[in-house]
This record gives sequence, C-alpha cells and structure tokens, in this order.
Amino acid sequence: MSGRRLVVVGASLAGLRAVEAARKSGFDGSVVLIGAEPHLPYDRPPLSKAFLDGAGLPAFRTEEVLRDELGVRLVLGAPATALDTAARVVTAGEREFGYDALVIATGAAARTLPGTGGLTGVHTLRTRDDALAVRSALDDGARTVVVGAGFIGSEVASAARKRGLDVTIVEALPTPLVRAVGETMGRACGALHARNGTDLRCGTGVAAVEGDGRVERVRLTDGTVLPADLVVAGIGAVPATGWLAGAGLSLDDGVVCDETLFTGAPGVYAAGDVARWHNPAFGRHMRLEHWTSAAEQGATAARNALDPANAKPYSTVPYFWSDWYDSRIQFVGVPATEEVRVVDGDPGGDRFVALYREGDRLAGALTLNGQTQIMKYRALIMRGASWADGLEFADRRRSALETA
Repeated sequence: MSGRRLVVVGASLAGLRAVEAARKSGFDGSVVLIGAEPHLPYDRPPLSKAFLDGAGLPAFRTEEVLRDELGVRLVLGAPATALDTAARVVTAGEREFGYDALVIATGAAARTLPGTGGLTGVHTLRTRDDALAVRSALDDGARTVVVGAGFIGSEVASAARKRGLDVTIVEALPTPLVRAVGETMGRACGALHARNGTDLRCGTGVAAVEGDGRVERVRLTDGTVLPADLVVAGIGAVPATGWLAGAGLSLDDGVVCDETLFTGAPGVYAAGDVARWHNPAFGRHMRLEHWTSAAEQGATAARNALDPANAKPYSTVPYFWSDWYDSRIQFVGVPATEEVRVVDGDPGGDRFVALYREGDRLAGALTLNGQTQIMKYRALIMRGASWADGLEFADRRRSALETA
C-alpha cells in the first residue's frame, strides 16, 4: 500500500462515490471518510418520497463492505470543524486527519424557520432523523402545515394527502417554483395541489409559529391562523461551508471550483451540493442539489484529486425529478426565461412537455408524466441543440404518438 492519503469529508452520496472511484481507479493508499451524521451513507431523495409512505431506507453500502472491501476508515458522527490547507489537515472534533488529496462533500443544510427552536413538531427534511420524525407525525394524523411550495414541501404535502390528512402549503411568492421552472410552468405544477385536495396559499408569509412547548398554530402575515400539529419547513438549503472559514478557499454560495472541481488549494476538490463549479455545458458557474450530479461529481473529484495532472472537466446537463401524488415532474437543463413553450399535452392536465429557450439554444425541458421523453431532451441539450432542433424533435415525437 502506498503512503498517499485521501480524505473525503461528507458521508454523502458524493462522498461515497468519491471513495468508490478512488478504489476503482487503483488508488491503494489510505482512505478516510468523515461524516457529520452517525449513519452510514444513505440515499436522500426517498426521504421526502417513498420513505414518508412507509418504505425502508437501507444504507448504500454495509459497514463491512466499506471497511473490508473498500478499505475505508469510517469516522461518523464527527462533523468537520476546520481545514488547514497549508498543513493539509482536516479537524473533526478533537481529531486531526492529514491528507494528500481531499474531497469536500459536506452538502447543504436546510434553512430553518426563525423563532421555532424551542417548539417540538417543527421540522426540516434533510436527514434520515428528520424524515423519521415527519413520518411518525403523519402516521399519527397530524394537522400539517408546510412552509414553502418547493419540491421537498410538495412531496411532504403529497405524503399527507395519501394518508387522507388535511394539509396547507404556505408560499411567500405569488407563484410556486419560479426559480426552479419559471413562472408559467410553476403555476402549472402548482395546480396539481388543488387537484389533489391540498390547500396552496401563495403570496403570504409566516408571521409566527406558536405553541406551548410544541407547535399548535401558524399565524400568517395576512392574519390567518392555521391549526397545526406538524410544521415542515421546505424553504431551501445553504451550502455547509461554515467549517471552512479561514481555510483560504473561495466561498460564494458554496465552494467555488473550476471546471475540474478544483478549489485552487493544492489537492483540494469539492463535489455535490456544496460545490459551485464552472459547468462547461452552459459556460457558467452552477451549484446543483441533484442526485445525478452529486454522484457524478463525487467520482470525478476523487479521480482528479488523485491525478491532478490529468484532471478532466465535469460537464453536465442538470437533471432532477420530484414525485407529487401520482405524478412525476422531471426537468433537464436550466429554466431559461426568454421563451417557454408547451410542445405537447396540456398544462392544466395530467401530462405535458414544455421547452425552454436561451438565445437560439434549447436550454431546458420540463415534463409532467413524460418519463419516456425527458432523457431524449437531455441528450439534445448536451449536444448543444438549437431551439429549432428542439421544436422539430418535439413535432416528430408528437406526430409519432398521435399515429401510434
């Protein structure tokens, strides 16, 4: 075994893929995986989807596989607290870990509702423990208020309605999902809530969350009072970079990286929700909180950290999905606002395809129950297809479906 040392901070999907890629590439030095949670790496998307509906949540790999087959030293339940890039040392609690190559994969932390720290029954949904608490409350028939009409909040609302529970979503903006899919299609997605019996209230905020020891009500800025046994905040997340203060890295909505995920500090790369890297596919910096990119970035970051002379850029067309009620929403690309055109289906119905234009380029695609189509649009975007190419492809697809 060589004397080189790889340290991965973040026992996340990106962190797991980093250690796996290191071993697959032939690295035979020491590997340390540091995680803030006490759990082995697990899959996060099901936390707000199938797990809330009663499914299990197994770890990606057993401890025996990680330790014995991959030769990983696990340091769990020990959040990293400092990084010294000059000495090449990571501090986690009272312990220090030297490295030759480092992958930062600490993800992001859910934003919380101000003034709710002393109330039980108020949760975010980012970790396994969060999801267990939310699922237990739903199983007990909790009157549920969700703050934020984004994807996480909407999936929680869906889980509540599947149990026959009353649920209200409170969204401060006049239209849900504006940042994710744009105003027009945000309205189309939001209509799913009304069709499934969820009370969606847009254009109003939360004035206070009240209760004696545990939550009892949510007071809105328009004066409405909503009874509540469970409040779930789905108001976004912030990159987990606090531990990197003073490390000399560029921090701006995440750890700023070049196209190879290199941070600028010798041997230090970043991956997953914490990384804001230059994406060659769109010629701009991006930070993604998506499963696919986290997995791919983790592997790329490890390979590049171990062989920087041959570092490869990471270029991707973003992709995410969300399950609401009995529907699946999928998006690829970026939500460009120059033009959004529905090319198939009906935004008021149970199936549609919408395309997004940026200049003369096809930049994005959104589908509702379009599982057979979405990846074809992703491939078009990756190839740099023009807007005309995208519309022509949509016409051919629609004609083929009509004649089938």
